[in-house]
Amino acid sequence: MFYTVSALFFTRVVGLGVGQVGLGLTVAGAVAIAASFVAGHTADRIGAPAVLVTTTASQGLALLAYPTTATLTTFTLVACLAVASKAAQGTARAAVLAHAFTGADRVLVRARLGVVINVFTGVGTVCGGLALLADTKVGYILAILGSGSFVLISIWPLLAIRGQLAARARHDEAYAAMPASHSGPSPLHDRCYLAVSGLNALLAMHAGLLTVGVPLWITEHTSAPTITVALVLLLNTALVVVIQTPVARRIHGIRRSARAVHMAGLTLALACLAYSASAVTSSTVAVVMLLSAAVLHTLGEVTAEIGSWGLAFDFAPTSSAGAYQGVNHASVAAGAMLAPLVITTTALTHGAIGWLVLAAIFISAGTATLLAVRGRQLPQGGTTGVR
Repeated sequence: MFYTVSALFFTRVVGLGVGQVGLGLTVAGAVAIAASFVAGHTADRIGAPAVLVTTTASQGLALLAYPTTATLTTFTLVACLAVASKAAQGTARAAVLAHAFTGADRVLVRARLGVVINVFTGVGTVCGGLALLADTKVGYILAILGSGSFVLISIWPLLAIRGQLAARARHDEAYAAMPASHSGPSPLHDRCYLAVSGLNALLAMHAGLLTVGVPLWITEHTSAPTITVALVLLLNTALVVVIQTPVARRIHGIRRSARAVHMAGLTLALACLAYSASAVTSSTVAVVMLLSAAVLHTLGEVTAEIGSWGLAFDFAPTSSAGAYQGVNHASVAAGAMLAPLVITTTALTHGAIGWLVLAAIFISAGTATLLAVRGRQLPQGGTTGVR
């Protein structure tokens, strides 16, 4: 629900301009980078499940606070808490997977979780679509409050998982030692990993493109009806559900993951060109172009995420799983921070030329990732072979 209505909620209900939304989310993204990194180190010391529960609670509370914002300052403060909590939550979730599973199973399980997430994202998108159809202040506020409430409800199963993992740790000496390890290597000394993470920040802008850029592009630059925003998000969600697990089965090991990231950059670039073309057509053709762009966008998104998960898991020694996942999710947070500013100053401001700039960014990031990992071998302490 939040993804569907957030861009219009910020502009039409809170009353912020597009540039102000971009500025506030950029500041929040900067805070999220630090939160991701800190969450990774904290997960290695006190356990990832505890961090996961805490960050989920703070994210839900922050979402509930959005309707109370009325100025750029209050909006930015709440956004900092919401976005930082979400970033830290992602780090903790990945660290849980890194400890609980081994080898290619980690990426496959992460993909299956993604399917479950997207199924319910689809349900939320339908609910958000109702708010778009109503196009009233009350409808947008109810959608935001519903988002926060559902996030808080999700704490209950996370507490159950935390208890199960604690019980497992008591009976598994090797597992029990993992979260408490302080002797693992630091990802800050791994130049190849840092380079890959930095490039991932550029590719990770695809998420902001979908949730911020595309809704504003559709409503302000095309003749497509507003409900097309919900249709694009629903199509994205449905495709992720269908293709994510099959794609994950095919991508494992550092080399295949890097090639996947490379192809993702090319596919996202094609999506940018399709989005750009939707502005110069009739409403019917615009809808067709936007849905076609959403298909390409989704293919690029899925491939980029699975490739980045594979690289993040395979580069990381088990003893430093949390720290490595923290750096990886810091790159995702950096992408989320960059996305509103980059997208608003390129595509939303300069139209076709701006979309070409975005396409070039995605192609360059994917190609550079493939070049960066050539010859890279699995780190000592890793658990998966290079394929």
